[in-house]
Amino acid sequence: MASTKSLPAVQVFGRKKNAVAVAHCKQGRGIIKINGSPLNVLEPKSLRLKAAEPILILGRERFAGVDIRVRVRGGGFTSQVYAIRQAIAKSLVAYYQKYVDEASKKEIKAILLDYDRTLLVADPRRCEPKKFGGPSARARYQKSYR
Repeated sequence: MASTKSLPAVQVFGRKKNAVAVAHCKQGRGIIKINGSPLNVLEPKSLRLKAAEPILILGRERFAGVDIRVRVRGGGFTSQVYAIRQAIAKSLVAYYQKYVDEASKKEIKAILLDYDRTLLVADPRRCEPKKFGGPSARARYQKSYR
């Protein structure tokens, strides 16, 4: 039987378009995994740096005491990477708020918001639905008089 005392952990989500990333942040040794594989094998290679932005901005020492496991579904490559980076950033802020102290949480939040607001706040833009009378949401079929 597992012990009833659980490790300090938080679960947070990040979103971009149709991609949803759920980050589970718990006390640990600084491991960050996305869908079971480490961050440094994330594909596409060009977006690897984008997913690692929260770590690069805040420094490895802030992530040393926590393990973050991210599950991501839906959307395309780019949307998934943006959802991952948001989930990682939000999970660290939530963990620091719940288990460390308010001052360091405010400091982390200020640094992240100063760099890029989308690290903590989801982008509300969504795809506009197609309407009748045209091939897409806004474009209309060409009008002909003869």
